Amino acid sequence: MGQTPRKLEPAASERHFFGFELRRLREQASLSQARLGALIRFSPDLVRRVETADRFPSLQFVQACDEALSADGALMRLLPLLETRRSLERSTPANPPTVVPVPLATSSLAAPNKTNQHSDLVKRVPFQPGVLDSAALDWLNASRSGDSPPSRFRAANRVTEDELAAAENTLTVFRQMDHTHGAGRIHAQVQQYIEGELNRLLAGVPASEPIDRHLKTLAAGFFELCGYQAVDTGAYGLAQRRYLRALRLAQTAGDRCYGGYLLAVNIGHLALHCNHPEVSLRMAIAALTGCESQATPATRAALHAVVARAHARLGHEADAVAHLTVAEKQLTRSRPEEEPSWLRYFTWAYLADELAHCFHDLGQAPQTQRHLDEALTSLSPSHVRRLAIDTALLASSLAAAGHLEEACVAARKAVDQAARTTSHRCLERIVDVQVDLDPFRGEPEVRELSDYIRHQLPLAAV
Repeated sequence: MGQTPRKLEPAASERHFFGFELRRLREQASLSQARLGALIRFSPDLVRRVETADRFPSLQFVQACDEALSADGALMRLLPLLETRRSLERSTPANPPTVVPVPLATSSLAAPNKTNQHSDLVKRVPFQPGVLDSAALDWLNASRSGDSPPSRFRAANRVTEDELAAAENTLTVFRQMDHTHGAGRIHAQVQQYIEGELNRLLAGVPASEPIDRHLKTLAAGFFELCGYQAVDTGAYGLAQRRYLRALRLAQTAGDRCYGGYLLAVNIGHLALHCNHPEVSLRMAIAALTGCESQATPATRAALHAVVARAHARLGHEADAVAHLTVAEKQLTRSRPEEEPSWLRYFTWAYLADELAHCFHDLGQAPQTQRHLDEALTSLSPSHVRRLAIDTALLASSLAAAGHLEEACVAARKAVDQAARTTSHRCLERIVDVQVDLDPFRGEPEVRELSDYIRHQLPLAAV
């Protein structure tokens, strides 16, 4: 009896993702590992080891597999990701010491060099709320059909649907890895992909008008991810610029639904993060005005949740609760298979997270804890950063309610989760927990927690 194939987690690493894709294409072609090996003139054992993420494939291996499986370049386009990871692993000692990664926010503590100086400059690019109102107005007043794509499509240098499918797969795995590891580990790879493959696609000529719109929306997705990662490294001004670029691309594609999402959820949340709730509220209201009639139920839920978050930060309890009620009703109507791919993460777990943040800002600890329990129970274990942030928020809420021992237990768990990421946002939340526990700093549980943080996550120690 044959062995059960090793289970692969595509988001675990670039090798896992390539192995997953190779196995999927091989099984789709109804080929065994031995048969594929014979076709490409490599050993079946090598096919097995590449599929199970035990080996990096060579250029020749990838080329041969791509041709034998009629992948039309889908496997070859994953090669730059593999080569980047291979180079990183070659430059890392076999038994590296345990080191907590240094995010951009603390790069000035390291020895000065060109990389650190560049990081510090990026970090200092300011968030500029004043430009957002004009950007929102431009989006509201734009033609809803977007700019017209080229009327003639040259045969040479055409961008095809297969190329976009491969790029979409890459964006999916980047997003999965970002959820799991935080921005610090993969931001450079995302940027490299944008500067190389994505810019090549944008410079090409789409084979049809639908492909042109798909390309622009896909490019917006890459810039959205880049903006989100900039937030996660503490570079808020850079995040604003990435989000505005994504908004312009979505506008050019004529995708009002995605444009409204970018304006409210990405830009609105960024404004909240930078403590500009009035700006956040204006962005979310503009998004609802501009796209609510065309938006899917989950998109409406996400937009109303941001309006609620802004009202809660401003202390408008009745308005916040009213919009949260609308968000819940809309998500009840949602069917995941009918939602756009960029929004399928927005489940009840993520809405529970939004509810919890609203009630935390409103000072309602029991409601905050109830919704955080829902979120933490339902979130995927692979979303490590979100788990760390929500667990830390739970610790803060428990501390506010005077449940000291439970707060310290939750805080330890959040520290363990945050230590698995390279996320500035996680570090910020651990710092917030310590500030919330400061009135109890003489208690033994809090002193032990402080020692634990200094040992496990020194960059977050207060």
